[in-house]
Amino acid sequence: MPEKIIRVLIVDDSAFMRRAISSLLEDENDIKVIGQAKDGEDAVKQVEDLKPDVVTMDIEMPKMDGLTALKIIMKKNPLPVIMLSSLTEEGAKATLDALDYGAVDYIPKNLSNVSLNILKVKDDLISKIRAVTANKVIYKVKPSFENHDNILFKSDNNKTKYGEDITAKTLYNGSNNNGNSNSNSNSNIKPNIGLYAKKEIVAIGSSTGGPKALQEVIPLLPADFPFPLLLVQHMPKAFTGPFAQRLSGISHIKVVEAEGGEIIKPGVAYLAPGDKHMSIRRDGKDGVRIFISEEPKDLINRPSVTVMMKSVAEEYHEKSIAVMLTGMGSDGLDGMSAIKKYGGSTIAQDEATCVVYGMPKAVVDAGVVDKVLPIYKIAEEIIRESK
Repeated sequence: MPEKIIRVLIVDDSAFMRRAISSLLEDENDIKVIGQAKDGEDAVKQVEDLKPDVVTMDIEMPKMDGLTALKIIMKKNPLPVIMLSSLTEEGAKATLDALDYGAVDYIPKNLSNVSLNILKVKDDLISKIRAVTANKVIYKVKPSFENHDNILFKSDNNKTKYGEDITAKTLYNGSNNNGNSNSNSNSNIKPNIGLYAKKEIVAIGSSTGGPKALQEVIPLLPADFPFPLLLVQHMPKAFTGPFAQRLSGISHIKVVEAEGGEIIKPGVAYLAPGDKHMSIRRDGKDGVRIFISEEPKDLINRPSVTVMMKSVAEEYHEKSIAVMLTGMGSDGLDGMSAIKKYGGSTIAQDEATCVVYGMPKAVVDAGVVDKVLPIYKIAEEIIRESK
């Protein structure tokens, strides 16, 4: 018998979907479906009564939709919620809203062939249920990002200048971690002589919990930040464009979905498009150009953090800053190892502020991280190292 049974509540207005999801989970000896809700109102009540460990939540439902239910649950009984979302522009927007409201992750569903899609997402769903219940993080709405139309950062009067002292504590009052590099568990990590080399680029990788983590890092960078940034967030192709627009709308710097062929510019963050790898190469005297490709196809993740970071290591050597944020699995380990080998600076998000301590743990355990920091100190560190 497993030490702990993960108790799951399934919320969907489709009886077929409720049965299908339940059947996917019934063979797992550490997961138990303790209830099924047919709409948002029912979900709010059952969360109150049954106290599940995790909820799977549909978005479009009668009486009360998933977003409304999510906001109520996060206010009254915060817990990990995984959204089921359609691969459409509307579905992407609703899912990004859900992540802002406190959902920890999502499972894309293909409405054109639900039966086949459910079977395809089985392993992903089970892995995410286990991962999001393993970390004891606080699930809550970040007040600074509730209203994207009236966000503080959109005011020209609030533009932060490069070199000013900023802190993310104005946005996040989470862990009391003092942010010292190399905590006791990471004392074997060797200092990096490349820490003192002049930097020219920032590479950031993230997965589960990444959208919220990126919203706690990118908006804190000043409008005249002197380097380009490359971002890889594990997302479907329908989601990366809307996410780039949303992140750009709350940031000083410009955030765009990479198209391929463009020359990277200072003060611009390039987000890898879903289902494609992003890498960079020097193009003669023109500068450094982005390349988008489906190759290699044999990697678990596409886009891949490792593909992006390896290309950064090859082109920038010790002049790079690599950051690993919350995420499931170990994508990015080989990429950050390459940057570390060339003498670049490496930073990982700490366990206490991760939704899933997978990707950061992989690089920390491998001894390729210079500094382990809570999420609210990472932007500060990037700015400090870029001066």
